[in-house]
Amino acid sequence: MADSTRGKLGIVVGGGPAPGINGVISSVTIEAINRGLEVVGIRDGFKNLAAGDISQVRPLTIPDVAPYYQRGGALLGTSRTNPAKNPDHMAAVLDGLNKLGIKYLVTIGGDDTAYSGSQVYAHAKGAIKVAHVPKTIDNDLPLPPGIPTFGFETARHYGVQVARNLHEDAKTTTRWYILVSMGRAAGHLALGIGKASAATVTLIAEELKGKDVSLELICDVVIGSMIKRKAQGKGYGVAVLAEGLLEEIGEERLRQLMEKNPGKFGNIELDAFGHLRLGEIEFGRMIRTTIASRLKDLGLKFDMVDKDLGYELRCADPIPFDAEYTRNLGYGAVKFLLSPAAEKNGVVITFVGGNMVPCPFQEMIDPATKKMRARLVDITGENYEVARRYMIRLEQSDFDDASRIERLAAVVKMTPAQFRDRFGYLVK
Repeated sequence: MADSTRGKLGIVVGGGPAPGINGVISSVTIEAINRGLEVVGIRDGFKNLAAGDISQVRPLTIPDVAPYYQRGGALLGTSRTNPAKNPDHMAAVLDGLNKLGIKYLVTIGGDDTAYSGSQVYAHAKGAIKVAHVPKTIDNDLPLPPGIPTFGFETARHYGVQVARNLHEDAKTTTRWYILVSMGRAAGHLALGIGKASAATVTLIAEELKGKDVSLELICDVVIGSMIKRKAQGKGYGVAVLAEGLLEEIGEERLRQLMEKNPGKFGNIELDAFGHLRLGEIEFGRMIRTTIASRLKDLGLKFDMVDKDLGYELRCADPIPFDAEYTRNLGYGAVKFLLSPAAEKNGVVITFVGGNMVPCPFQEMIDPATKKMRARLVDITGENYEVARRYMIRLEQSDFDDASRIERLAAVVKMTPAQFRDRFGYLVK
């Protein structure tokens, strides 16, 4: 039985869904109650608290949460409300938490929710102890090396199943699939899906850092793969693109493109944290349409289908890895909050080598950007090197070998010199 004298613990979920949220909610609730705390679930992230509404909460018991341990979705809902953006909203959140009698807070979310949680901790001045459980299918939070964010492995697992099925469809129908994978800041999900599904080509933003990135450049990488496959006698394939490539193109170029094609590729919108709402931009359609136009100029035509890959992954039932992992994280959050260390810092909960490692907010969040430092794909390491070695795409060796470039040039009825002039920039 919970002992109200020990205090009350609140749980809030922010950001987009990820497989395993309910696993965290379940394990936090069970462990907290077993340690004598009352548990309150706060609905829809910080949205209602920021508006001064403390009615949208529910007491959580072990029977309430136990059936959801291995279920996708979030039984408390979620939102992207950012209370740290407005002092009045943060004051309302603190006032609401105080009125609810919450002494301990577990936030579940990505870098933005982590910052919101850190600000609750800072403004509460020790009255509310905070532990953040990091989640995102993007795997882009700066956890210790080799430690994924929860939800990533499940999203990759089901993403690979989709990509493999589409590859078989591409082979059967002789067409190309253009898959756009979620992953704003980093290409871990796109690369993980592309590599494990043996996609023809995968392109992530990290590869293009520091370059002048245009829509045409991205399309030419895919077109180069199409030409190379055609030279091998295969007119089908699967290309996986990270949605973060949109960020590399940049808001200004995207706005110009939208103005030239009103209503054709969606809209430019920003969320509460000032991010481009990538889901509002039809990146796959944009790529497919541009590729088709550029292929026509080359005298080629491929049947193509574009597909976004992400929303159908976010609320999937967690695979065993994430089911176990989230139980560890939820348990660790409660254990930390009831420890003397919680008096000194609010933290992000991580697990390394089977042991909980609480990382203080000030070590995880960049005070300038007010976000966690993004963990990018290391394109200098062997993990990425292996991915590149098994892709079918234009490489420097194709231009250095006379017989190879002749075969490639023949596909588009060019001389080797013309082909080098047209596509050589891709490998420089």
